[in-house]
Amino acid sequence: MGNALQTRVSDAAARPLFGAIEGGGTKFVLMIGRSPTDIVRRASIPTTSPVETLARCIAFFHDAQLEQRVSAIGVGMFGPVDLDRRSATYGSITSTPKAGWGNTDVVGPLTRALGVPIGWEHDVTAALLGERRWGAAAGLDPVLYLTVGTGVGAGVFVNGAPLHGLLHPEMGHLLLPALPGDEFSGVCPFHGRCLEGLVSGPAIAKRAGRPAEDLPATSPIWTMVAEYLAMALMNYSLVLSPRRLVLGGGVLHQPALLPRVRVSLRRRLADYLQHPLLRERLDEYIAPSALGDDAGVLGALELAQQAVRPT
Repeated sequence: MGNALQTRVSDAAARPLFGAIEGGGTKFVLMIGRSPTDIVRRASIPTTSPVETLARCIAFFHDAQLEQRVSAIGVGMFGPVDLDRRSATYGSITSTPKAGWGNTDVVGPLTRALGVPIGWEHDVTAALLGERRWGAAAGLDPVLYLTVGTGVGAGVFVNGAPLHGLLHPEMGHLLLPALPGDEFSGVCPFHGRCLEGLVSGPAIAKRAGRPAEDLPATSPIWTMVAEYLAMALMNYSLVLSPRRLVLGGGVLHQPALLPRVRVSLRRRLADYLQHPLLRERLDEYIAPSALGDDAGVLGALELAQQAVRPT
């Protein structure tokens, strides 16, 4: 019995470890592990200046190298980000509204300091990869993940890979028609009344005069948020025909919201798309995140594993 236990421990120690960084506008979440059930170290640090924040990320992994050397690190970063390996600014944040972070090289400093392969993605796509590997989108293709929190963003997995084009998708900035009587100007600094400008946490707070988490489920604001989200999900369904829509982010912590979104989407589709999922099992088609607030950092862990996985 003792020899068998020792063998299992030795086998676990021999398997490679991976690092993960989820870079958010408020905090960075750092992790070392192999899967959601095999995490050996994690930490959370505030997002301050690029120099200070990246230095603290590097220190986290340097400290860990003494006993827990990682084979690669995955980074899911708030954006927009440059994902084109042929670009001179690959691995950088580009035109972000986050003060002080525009045109910040992220991959370069990490590579020079840590000397391991770096997997690099937009944070929402990283969350999508986490959900597809271990969560509510497991094995599905095509599938869409939408996060609604401080910002709104979506990632799409199609034909065996995340969808990239000229840039990465920015479906949180979809323009939508105003609901009758809604004269709210929106909060997006670029587009005003885009989806993010209408339903993000800051948008709800500006409408209500208090944080979204303090708003009762009976507030009519939640009805408007549900209607705008349903408009967006209808457009995504018509254009991409995903097998599932997975919704996450802090705004979805309001338990009354997701059922209202499903009701609105069913009404808006008007039985045009003929499929049992859309007609009889909408609670399966529009699913909550299974990984919750860990979707992004676990997706970064998957990015690290992809960085050294044979193609």
